[in-house]
Amino acid sequence: MSEHAQDPRRRTRPIQRLEALSDGVFAVAITLLVLDLTVPATAHSERHLLAAIGDQWPGYLGYVVSFSTVGALWLGHNAITDYLDRADTTILRLNLLVLLLVSFLPFPTRLVADYVTKSGAERVAVTIYGLTLLISVAVLSLLWRYALHAQLIRPDADDEEVSLLAKRLSPGLGGYLVLVVVGLFVPIVAVVGYFLIALYLLIPLHLIRFVRARLSHPRA
Repeated sequence: MSEHAQDPRRRTRPIQRLEALSDGVFAVAITLLVLDLTVPATAHSERHLLAAIGDQWPGYLGYVVSFSTVGALWLGHNAITDYLDRADTTILRLNLLVLLLVSFLPFPTRLVADYVTKSGAERVAVTIYGLTLLISVAVLSLLWRYALHAQLIRPDADDEEVSLLAKRLSPGLGGYLVLVVVGLFVPIVAVVGYFLIALYLLIPLHLIRFVRARLSHPRA
């Protein structure tokens, strides 16, 4: 038996339980987001229901941005686990940290919904929201980079796709960092920016590969 196999710190295990727990947490988090959307129930709403629904636009904005972000994180996490051949104890702990942040996201989403229209408080709410998104993507990127470093990736994984996934997560980190600063001055612009980053992360990898191939080899 090799020295690598005898080292208990390097003991690996199948990833099925990791995937099952992760999918469950993502599903709960994305469901909790909609619970913050309330039906208007005031005397004003009875007479002007459409206006009352429109007045709740911060809640809809927070829901759409957070739903898109959780969806993008899940797709990124799903791509990572698709390439994982096995998991070690470090991967398991990093994955738990990702799930901690994902399950926490409904809280800053509610902060944004409640305070994005209130002067002064909106900066605090959007900053907490942005930092949560930044750290979530950073830990997901760390999970992937550690898997590469520890050689836990399937041997038959396509090298180009592996490299593309690593590069794809990096712009998101830079974008979130810039938008956290922007949120200190123009909070609503930062929230819209978070939504645009989520849309970028939602683009399928195969579509990015196709576009890159077309740009590299344009038709005559």
